[in-house]
Amino acid sequence: MSIKRKKALWRIEDSVAELGELAGSAGARVVGTIIQRLEKPTNVYVGKGKVDDIKQQAADMKADTVICDDELTPTQQRNLENALGDRKVLDRTALILDVFASRAQTREGRLQVELAQHEYLLPRLAGQWSHLERLGGGIGTRGPGETQIETDRRLVRNRIQRLKRSLQDVRRHRQLHRARRNTNSVPVVSLVGYTNAGKSTLLNTLTKADVRAENRLFSTLDPITRRVTLPSGSSALVTDTVGFIHKLPPALVAAFRATLEEIEESSVVLHVLDATHVNAVEQSRVVESILKDMRVDRLPRILVMNKVDLLPEDADLQEVAAPFNLGPGDRSAFISAMTGLGTSKLLTELDEALAVGPAASAVTG
Repeated sequence: MSIKRKKALWRIEDSVAELGELAGSAGARVVGTIIQRLEKPTNVYVGKGKVDDIKQQAADMKADTVICDDELTPTQQRNLENALGDRKVLDRTALILDVFASRAQTREGRLQVELAQHEYLLPRLAGQWSHLERLGGGIGTRGPGETQIETDRRLVRNRIQRLKRSLQDVRRHRQLHRARRNTNSVPVVSLVGYTNAGKSTLLNTLTKADVRAENRLFSTLDPITRRVTLPSGSSALVTDTVGFIHKLPPALVAAFRATLEEIEESSVVLHVLDATHVNAVEQSRVVESILKDMRVDRLPRILVMNKVDLLPEDADLQEVAAPFNLGPGDRSAFISAMTGLGTSKLLTELDEALAVGPAASAVTG
């Protein structure tokens, strides 16, 4: 379910389709979608008439969960759940957090996801005790509910502080690793890109690593670093980072700060995109926007257009590259991380970019 607004960067149909992929990644089966055009959401997220449509369609399709393609305020979520009866209401942020939680394998990954989950939960705790409101107001009903809510809030706040302290230890540990790398003068190359663009597959191809690479959203959350030998004979360390996505929750970006700081230390960034995706341009803009928010958008980088083996045989690669507005000094490469096609040229481009150093051009999506 989603609201169609004016001046949206994405076609609403594409955003909802991606929401369906996320739902599938979380184990849900999508049975229907509803879209409404509104200038801004209501206090129930959608209009009153549309609430009735959702309730009816959910009943017809025997759906027990409604997922919204935006982050809901605690009030919107509570009002929509009340309006839809016993059906669970999730927003895009909660769904992404759920997918992240299922993918986190290391202690660091689990800490980062749990922190984002708790920070998301904290302002929504009152809704967990909405059943107490049905007892009525006044004397005799205030104490238990308020006491329990405050207890839960205190527990969550304490847990958030413990998680932040643990992640501070992770950051210090990473800083020590980076300091050792700098001492050894080994350049670091970061793989960034939209989720499922093929970053992990590319890491495997370039470095002969054995990293899990699957055709699904967020198959890799934890950063993995491997050494690659360049055509000049020198070496570099290649780090695979967490994939980005449209409407990535700010709390999640903040929670993964320790991981994403790896990008700040990069000599070159490889921006990997799926050249076959219908929304490749929009996806590249999402990545560039997040890099800008992280203040690493001026790092030298190479635009790596992946999955060219899936393009039609008569595809004009110049036409494929045209929407990305590459300038004369911008570095790019067409590759297939799966088959290895074009990776030799990519390594040559990377070798040259590292030789040039910080003066290398940045690609703007």
